[in-house]
Order: sequence, then C-alpha cells, then structure tokens
Amino acid sequence: MIKNWRDYLVLCKLKVVLLMLITAYVGMALSSSSFLLPWQPLVFGLLGIGLLASSAAAVNHVIDRRIDAIMWRTKLRPVPMGKVSPREAIIFSIILGALGFLILALLVNMLTAILTAFTLLGYAVVYTMYLKRATPQNIVIGGLAGAMPPLLGWTAMTGQMSADAWLLVMIIFVWTPPHFWALAIYRYEEYKKADVPMLPVTHGIEVTKKSILAYTLLLFAVSLLPYVIGMSGNVYLIGALILNVIFVYYALRLKKSEDIIWGMRTFRYSIIYLFVLFIIMFIDHYL
Repeated sequence: MIKNWRDYLVLCKLKVVLLMLITAYVGMALSSSSFLLPWQPLVFGLLGIGLLASSAAAVNHVIDRRIDAIMWRTKLRPVPMGKVSPREAIIFSIILGALGFLILALLVNMLTAILTAFTLLGYAVVYTMYLKRATPQNIVIGGLAGAMPPLLGWTAMTGQMSADAWLLVMIIFVWTPPHFWALAIYRYEEYKKADVPMLPVTHGIEVTKKSILAYTLLLFAVSLLPYVIGMSGNVYLIGALILNVIFVYYALRLKKSEDIIWGMRTFRYSIIYLFVLFIIMFIDHYL
C-alpha cells in the first residue's frame, strides 16, 4: 500500500493541521492557570486531534479529486496525480482516524474523542461532500468544523466545555470567511472552471470584496471580546488591535484594487493574523 511516505504526508495537509494544533494548544493553556500542563492530556490530546484532523484531510483529497485535478494549486496532489489511489487514501484515513479516536478515548477523555470525531466528520463529509458543492455560504456554515480545535484542546484538559472556549471558537469561525473568500477571489477562474459555487463565482467579485470587509470588521469586534470579559489582558488588547488594523487595511486594499493579487496577499496575511493572535493570547495568559 505504502509507495511513498511523502505522498501520504501530503494527504494529511500538515500545514493546516499544524495551525489547528496551535489553536488547540492555546485552548489547553487557557483552560489552566499553571504553565506546566499535565503531560498525558497535552501529548495524547494533541496527537489524537492531529491524527483525526489528518484523517479528515485524506478523505477531503478523495472527495475533491475531480476538482483538485482541474485547479492549478491542487492538481499535483497525490490522488489526482495517481500516486495514491482513492482506495489507498481511504484505508490510510480509516487507520489514522481509528488510531486518533482510540488515543483520545482511552488516554484523554471520551468527550474530546466524540467532539473531535464529529467535528472532523462534519468537515470531511458535511462540508466537503455537500456544502462545498451546494451553496456559496459553504465556508460560512462549514467553517464551524475548522473553528473547533481550541474547544477540543480545552476539553482535553478539563473534560468539560466552557463559554471561554466557545469564544475562541467564535474568533476562528468569523475569521474563516474572509480567509477563504480572499483566496477564492485570487483563484476565481479555477473555481469557476471546476463549477464550485464559491461566493465570487455565484455573486461576483465585488460582492465578495464587500463581504470580506464586513467580516473583517466583525472579526475586529469579536477578537476584542476576550479582553472585554476579562479573559485576556492589556498585552492581548494591544496585539489584537494592531493585527486587526492591519487586517482591515488589507481588506480595504482588496476592495479598492482591481488587481486580484490583493486576494492572495489578504489570504496570506489572514494566516499570519490567526497564528500571531493566538500566540499573543497565550503569552498574555501567562503574563
């Protein structure tokens, strides 16, 4: 079955999984006042979440293989290239998913195992199989699955859900549309060719630009809530203000410019934004 480990690592979408694990880790850290977290839920929680996330990513490769073969940025993925067959990718996904679930259920807690499994089934099946092909609001509705890692990290440590953890989920949930729609503007022709009903394809680029700006402003407000409710302090407030002002700048430049390169620039900054925002939140928590 295993021909080339690098091809199977590509199936896991490691960059995406890494960002998920960073937000999950911050969720773990914010659930505790201690800098030294219990090693077992920390290590096995991140491992289990990572394996299940990789499992969902592999399923995504199989379901999207027709679209991936059309789009320039994905046509070299292992499944459309024939380096890994759909059957092999599914077997690989089942192995990762089963291992991840067992690790969470046996070595962390059942709540985290069930939440992670349902979250990533939502991404791999509900979003990828249905929403992505059914509605231009696909990324808005389906974005909840990708926003869950901080909650999963929190439950891994505490065994229970919290309003603070759900606030972290809300930040990523609101971040997701401007993040993906900016890329969709840059890849407009490819999404159109692949017949994927992304917002720029169904409602036009100008409507999408306005929507990105609106969500960016909403994100500005939502990302300040941790400070407002006393969950985070002044370090986070200053960092969040700076990051959000820059994000709004990118959204405005994208809206005013005719050059779609600003779509890619906004997309790239959005990744930096989320990564740095959660790192600042982490630092602030211990300061």
